[in-house]
Amino acid sequence: MNRPDRKPQTPNFSSGPCAKRPGYDVAKLDLSALGRSHRSSLGKKLLGACCSETARILGLPAGYRVAVVPASDTGAVEMAMWSLLGVRPVDMLAWESFGSGWVTDVMKQLKLKDARKLEAGYGDIVDLAQVDFSHDVVFTWNGTTSGVRVPNGDWIPDSREGLTICDATSAVFAMDLPWNKLDVVTYSWQKVLGGEGGHGMLILGPRAVERLESYSPPWPLPKIFRMTSGGKLNEGLFKGETINTPSMLCVADYLDALQWCESVGGVQGTIARSQANLKVVEDFVAATPWIDFLAKAPATRSNTSVCLSLDLPEDKVKALAKLLEAEGVAYDIGSYKDAPPGIRIWCGATVERSDLEALMPWLAWGYEQIK
Repeated sequence: MNRPDRKPQTPNFSSGPCAKRPGYDVAKLDLSALGRSHRSSLGKKLLGACCSETARILGLPAGYRVAVVPASDTGAVEMAMWSLLGVRPVDMLAWESFGSGWVTDVMKQLKLKDARKLEAGYGDIVDLAQVDFSHDVVFTWNGTTSGVRVPNGDWIPDSREGLTICDATSAVFAMDLPWNKLDVVTYSWQKVLGGEGGHGMLILGPRAVERLESYSPPWPLPKIFRMTSGGKLNEGLFKGETINTPSMLCVADYLDALQWCESVGGVQGTIARSQANLKVVEDFVAATPWIDFLAKAPATRSNTSVCLSLDLPEDKVKALAKLLEAEGVAYDIGSYKDAPPGIRIWCGATVERSDLEALMPWLAWGYEQIK
């Protein structure tokens, strides 16, 4: 086939850090807090806005709290697990590398004796009907490295006894999350909103707060994990009083991303953008015999980290990714290091549908050159 003429205007399809929002200009950020203490009135105001604006735009239920915490989504998940687990048995759900990492932490680091692992291979998902909700449950909403997501929240009962701890770093702002069914939700700025790395977001529902105030883990808690004092929740943490020093430049960047989210119709607007992006890839896959989704069931197909398998050997898959990068049409689309050979295209809301439409002919052209 002929070499395509049209290239994506923004060829950034990495699954993290992800593409900046359309029209992004770092020079237009509000940099008034640079060089100021994050504990100043201005610093607290902006960090507090990260919490309150997140809650408002996501439409969190009354009683849900939002905090900015250290160490990206990883820090937020670890903070939740080390602070909350141990009261009940726990079901650990995993179908890709990050979920498997949480399993390792609970079983080999926390060494919880009543931890049960429900695991599926790449492309599959665990049998959600087997989850015991008298236990605490830890799971990823969307498997970033496998492109496999839970189909919905119907499998989570309102009458659950344990807590649900959900790693939603590549799902929040892109998928419809049933907040009342989720007691803890974590994510990082660099995923769906294309923010900068290093900061995590921790969302706690009332049931999680009740657990924090009624339970003290038997293991030592590092300072950056501590959310209570004297048996009471540290409310300041959820009003902009962060545990360690954040980057105020990253804070400005995140607030800019939230404003952009609102400008495209809020969270329903960003979900719609992600769905429209996925549709471009779905149409291409449906018309192309040599490529398929890694996710075996359409209902579990991610609309952010879209993972694809090709009928090429591993060395040629890697050669295809390198060719498209050399052509300046797709950066960072190789599959995750622990995942099966393939390509991974970020389809979150900050990616323009027109760029994906421009990319698809290049995939076909590149395949013809490589095979």
